[in-house]
Amino acid sequence: MCSASLGINVVLITGGSSGLGEALARQFYNAGCRVILASRRLDELNRVRSNIMKNSKLVPFQNVYPPVVLKLDLADLQNVPSFADEAWKIYHRIDILVNNAGISYRGEVMTTNLEIDLKLMIVNYIGHTALTKCLLSAMVEQGNGHIVVISSVQGKLGIPFRSAYSASKHALEGFFDTLRAEVADYNVKVTVVSPGYIRTNLSVNALTGDGRVYGLTDPTTANGMSPNYAASEILESVAAEDEEVVIAGFGAKTAILLRALWPSMYFKIMNSRARRGRPNLLNKAKEQ
Repeated sequence: MCSASLGINVVLITGGSSGLGEALARQFYNAGCRVILASRRLDELNRVRSNIMKNSKLVPFQNVYPPVVLKLDLADLQNVPSFADEAWKIYHRIDILVNNAGISYRGEVMTTNLEIDLKLMIVNYIGHTALTKCLLSAMVEQGNGHIVVISSVQGKLGIPFRSAYSASKHALEGFFDTLRAEVADYNVKVTVVSPGYIRTNLSVNALTGDGRVYGLTDPTTANGMSPNYAASEILESVAAEDEEVVIAGFGAKTAILLRALWPSMYFKIMNSRARRGRPNLLNKAKEQ
């Protein structure tokens, strides 16, 4: 693959217009890959492309393929096949697909409109499975491929006031864990990445139960890891062809272990977290 083992692979990254997607684009490009960036916001994609070219650590002509930008709205499932075809025709192959795009959520189950659950499930789960299915047969035919899925620690843990987000990430991990086994004999790899909190605008852009934008940076997000650090760890995991990686602190990893080994204690801790968090959530909703 690029860097020591990623070579000149073609990498398609969804959600490449900001945050972790932007950092991943920079990492893969500097590792020598041919990068295709996809997002709903073409203006931001062009900004990312310009910054990558301007700040590249590569010597001139080391990577002569500027990042390509394409518009993609994963909520528009009907147009995913035509997007996949357009992306494939650029280099007539996709070696690494990074399913990174997504939206977050803040709210209580009882007061959340079903349309919000559906939207998160489409964007965070079904959209990525649709895109993967569009490219999978071609990867099998070319004899190799690598599908990278950006999930979340919340794809392993259900925490209060994140029901729609956590559910979509649980579904994502279940699907791609299954896919990994089914394509193992075709030399197609699957890496599921579960990061903890990252300093991005994910919480600012999160949806609330009634569809409004949350508009705030949570303290956990503000104190999270940098996107560049997360992207660097992901690049190493892809190069090593890891099947699964959790990029998080001791607390999150302990919680995952506790959920598996002592679930009753984990549930008590989450009950307490819900009691503490509900007043804050209600106050923020009133302020909007």
